[in-house]
Amino acid sequence: MAYASLLSLNQTLDQILHPHDQTEQQHIMISLHEQVSFLLSFLDVSSPQNSDKLRGLEGRIRDAAYEAEDIIESSMSNQIVSESGSHEYITESHMSNQIILESDQKFERLQKIIQELNSISDEVVKMRERNEIQILLPSNSLPAASSKSRSTKKSATVGLHEDFMNIMMLLSSPPSELVVVSIFGMGGLGKTTLAKRIYNDSLIAYHFDVRAWVVVSREYREKEVLEGLLNSLRGLNHESGEESIEKLAENVSKILKDKRYLIVIDDVWEMKQLNQVKNLFPDNNNGSRIILTTRIPEVAKRASNLFPPYHLRVLDAEASWNLLHEMVFGEERCPPELKKIGKMISMWCRGLPLSVVLIGGLLYKSERTVYYWRYVLSNIRSKITDRDYSIRDYVSFIYSQLPHHLRACFLYMGVLPEGYEIRRSKLTKLWVANRFIKPDRSRSMEEVAEEYLKDLVDRNLILVREWSCSGEIKTCSIHDILRDFCLIKSTLEKFISDVEYLPRVHDNFRQVSILTDLKNQIPRFALTRDRDLRVRAVTFFIHNSPIDVHFITNFRLLRVLDALTIRFQEFPVEIVELVTLRYIALTYWMKHRFPASIAKLCNLETLIVNPGKFRSIFNTSFLPPEIWKMSRLRHLLFVRSYLPYPTDSLIGGSFVPLENLQTLGNVINFRWTKEVLEMMPNLKKLVVSYEHDGRTEWSSYCFDNFVHLHQLEVLKCIFFAKCYIKYQDPLPVNFDFPQKLKRLSLSGCRISWKNMTVVGSLSNLEVLKLKFHAFEGPVWELNDGEFRRLKLLLIHMTDLEHWKVEKTHLPSLQRLSLSYCYNLVEIPSGIGKIPALEEIELCECSTSLVTSARVIKRGHWKLGSDRIRIVLKDKDDTNVSS
Repeated sequence: MAYASLLSLNQTLDQILHPHDQTEQQHIMISLHEQVSFLLSFLDVSSPQNSDKLRGLEGRIRDAAYEAEDIIESSMSNQIVSESGSHEYITESHMSNQIILESDQKFERLQKIIQELNSISDEVVKMRERNEIQILLPSNSLPAASSKSRSTKKSATVGLHEDFMNIMMLLSSPPSELVVVSIFGMGGLGKTTLAKRIYNDSLIAYHFDVRAWVVVSREYREKEVLEGLLNSLRGLNHESGEESIEKLAENVSKILKDKRYLIVIDDVWEMKQLNQVKNLFPDNNNGSRIILTTRIPEVAKRASNLFPPYHLRVLDAEASWNLLHEMVFGEERCPPELKKIGKMISMWCRGLPLSVVLIGGLLYKSERTVYYWRYVLSNIRSKITDRDYSIRDYVSFIYSQLPHHLRACFLYMGVLPEGYEIRRSKLTKLWVANRFIKPDRSRSMEEVAEEYLKDLVDRNLILVREWSCSGEIKTCSIHDILRDFCLIKSTLEKFISDVEYLPRVHDNFRQVSILTDLKNQIPRFALTRDRDLRVRAVTFFIHNSPIDVHFITNFRLLRVLDALTIRFQEFPVEIVELVTLRYIALTYWMKHRFPASIAKLCNLETLIVNPGKFRSIFNTSFLPPEIWKMSRLRHLLFVRSYLPYPTDSLIGGSFVPLENLQTLGNVINFRWTKEVLEMMPNLKKLVVSYEHDGRTEWSSYCFDNFVHLHQLEVLKCIFFAKCYIKYQDPLPVNFDFPQKLKRLSLSGCRISWKNMTVVGSLSNLEVLKLKFHAFEGPVWELNDGEFRRLKLLLIHMTDLEHWKVEKTHLPSLQRLSLSYCYNLVEIPSGIGKIPALEEIELCECSTSLVTSARVIKRGHWKLGSDRIRIVLKDKDDTNVSS
């Protein structure tokens, strides 16, 4: 954590340094900044092979940087709060955060820290002069982060083919009664990987009416398991709200009734967990199956009712080498000089697929030289003995070889509960807010964070759980064994505490993950703990549990408050005193009006508000005009929000350009005038809604100005009428969109299909969703040259009858989704000839439309191809056939 602590301190110093200020305190800040910059530069070019030699120095660097940042940020916080007083917002002068140390004691402490960092720098210089440490030269560049094709979809199952075929046979053969197939073995053998390959196999998808996947893990929470099952069964995020466990279980049973289903229950640890989950599934006597994975032999034995448990064993030498070769080289050949060493490395992985995959990720991202491969072999041989070895020994070595800039991002995954999937967009925002990302003048922080994520995926340290149709990472997670390592290492690094009992929280930790209900512990905590804790991030994973806001304000230097799972009645106004906050995610349950004092949060970058169970058009967040004064905002995300127009009279003429704003949604009836566009020049993602009252002209909202949002990549526009208006006016046809747009979703526009050329001409468009009569008319005829890069086309609710498509019209289309298209007669045969097409999804469509989809499927079968998958869903979004 030495690098991350320096990086964070460096960004804090950048915020407060004033070159023209000649005070003694500014001089000491400049001196501190110079030491920090030197050590950062050194770690940037330091080879991972120096890890053992630098371990002691890194601990000293971390402690010194933590202490310096605590001194500076506490002074900043005290100064801003005292100067703002009762003001509703912070002025530009406050935002400059010019630091004034309140006491001589703090000044002296900073001087000692500078002396300590100077001493460390001297040791580094001497080590370099003695050639005791290696420096990365420009010629030692690593392979670039790879795309989706480099993922482990294929390679991770090397050596598991026989196991795959055996279990496939058990799933599809008699008897007709419900059968549990248990897969067991030690951690790292690939149980989940094998189950995932079976679950996603096209024959399995065709054989079973319904499939669902749920992770149980050690920390079993029955309600979360039920919600996970419903999410998987319905193919969407189910919000249970206040639904009881009994009601959730009833919903699961209702969906499974009379259907042939396959359920995967991943990572079961106790018989109690198994019995609770198994009772949810009815025996329909139609060949339904359950796959269970576990590390515990007794659980596997007692779970299996007809077939004996399937024991997954270690890989043999040949399979280990094949897997390592696949991970490092893919379809390429291994250079002859590396083959012998590579086989020895794979042998020392002891047949554990996870070890092979991790070592393979390391070798893939490193130089392919005999010297480095021998270095890897030597290290794993020295750490792994014949009698006593653990997969954590491999993980520890892999971590020591990570570049310094990736270590905090990897360890942060320990914050997540076991088996937890996190969205890419959320993870990268959290990394940015926690200051793990090094600023780059040529790219946004989020773009750099996504590069870090891809690098960790290439190293197989982070698992991709779901890809978007455009080939981007959608959700990801971490293997349980790696998570355990992250928690152990983070404790030693004074970084992460996963809290089940509050006495474990103390001021050495920077990140706190709260996994259990704290309502009976908070009073004791408040009385016994120092209010000036050094915690920088608090993340809640408990659901619908009320929290006293004073518990949160105990963490006075908080940067990240992720409390989406906590129930707040209204905005917790007390948190506006936490002026170091950069990321806030909250769930409101009743009142949704933001106070003007939110502008006191002069460092705020991300604000996310979820309305909880009351998702309705009446559940709107009302933002104050002072929001236009918060110049550091990067992401504003709401289900529905009213954003006041920035008029001079409204906010006193002191608003500033929101040049950092990248994400805004969902705002209602907002006018996109030229003045507003100039205030948001870097907007990349926008969600807007327009409610038609029958009197207001569409043109008054100026949404045709979207074309001037030159950085916009994602746009979602929703147009709807008030309940007493049967039909709203169609959108004017002179709308236009920016050329950088990659994803476009339109709803309720009622535009003629003849005007689709405006959309079809977008050269970068990859995803197009048309909902609730976005376009109207009986015929849609595509033109040559349109939609050249479109990968996903979704049409929901339309009066379209005839659709004319040739195979040359949508050359990149991978997925077609049609729902509530009652009038559409058939899917054009040209769709089936598109070489990239993988899936056709239908829901509540005409019989003839379904028939035409099956004709396309049969045509591919006759040609020996099983490439296209047909998915049929009912109106409840339940997958009923595929």
